Amino acid sequence: METLDAVEIGEDERLDLENLATGAFHPLKGFMTREEVLSVAHEMRLPTGEVWTLPILLQLQRKPRVGRGDTVALAHGGERVALLHVEAAYELDLRALAQKVFGTDSEAHPGVARLYAKGPYALGGQVKVLKPRARGPLEKTPEEVRAFFRGRGWQKVVAFQTRNAPHRAHEYLIRLGLELADGVLVHPILGAKKADDFPTEVIVEAYQALLEGFLPKERVAFFGLATPMRYAGPREAVFHALVRKNFGATHFLVGRDHAGVGEFYDPYAAHRIFDALPPLGIEIIRVGAVFHCALCGGIASERTCPEGHRGARRSISMTKVRALLREGKAPPPELVRPELLPILSQGVSNS
Repeated sequence: METLDAVEIGEDERLDLENLATGAFHPLKGFMTREEVLSVAHEMRLPTGEVWTLPILLQLQRKPRVGRGDTVALAHGGERVALLHVEAAYELDLRALAQKVFGTDSEAHPGVARLYAKGPYALGGQVKVLKPRARGPLEKTPEEVRAFFRGRGWQKVVAFQTRNAPHRAHEYLIRLGLELADGVLVHPILGAKKADDFPTEVIVEAYQALLEGFLPKERVAFFGLATPMRYAGPREAVFHALVRKNFGATHFLVGRDHAGVGEFYDPYAAHRIFDALPPLGIEIIRVGAVFHCALCGGIASERTCPEGHRGARRSISMTKVRALLREGKAPPPELVRPELLPILSQGVSNS
């Protein structure tokens, strides 16, 4: 192996490398070829016909010196951690790809900026991990999570995706899942997020406090997904659903503006995209806007709160929570549980 050419990869690619190897990104077995990227970008399908909505890329700043049929070592921090059997070495039209995948080519979009920053060249091919990275206590493989569900006797599992610390609307969705299923998989993103999201350790600590104090622990599985956020809106909603199916979930919650950022996506585009796709093998639970209604006397949604109460509704967002914390103010309890505020305050000061 020491005689092979080595390609240095970043932390994002190291995480995705292992997701490819463990089956978290099934049916993918490696970083995408040009044919796969174009098929996913234009058709939301792999060339073999399976639904897949986001490119999983090994991007390079410089044109690679290897080609189809070569094997290269993938190095992280100078250490060779995997092998890539090259099926394609190619150049990307990054702006065209961004427009298709993210619906914009604006660098103001964090997913687009990330795509551009990683370079216009790419290698595609199957991977073999030689040295797995040390996993944190929340990081389980799909097989380990499926075994956990089997051990609990859970046949119906609702997965809840999150990139943020929990506010009252998130809690509402988890409780909805608990009403519908044997158990809920709370599965936060552990990889890179945009600068003004809460740090991962704060998100994890806040969810642990919520689970310990306010939810039935025996019916909630709390694990993490070690991959970066793409902020790709509706396409990422599908990606999140497919990945959670691989982890054994039977149902997946899709809320308002799932995986969205700023004003780049219609709030319900992530609901509609599933109507354009065949059954995915995981049932999608679409949930509209969740808010606090003073007249209803608690957390409600568009489907449970009368239209006449519209003026009494108070929207819930972590953006509001963060803004109040930055000002040294305590967000009201209808936005976030008071017990979580000491944890969230650390996240604001550290971010």
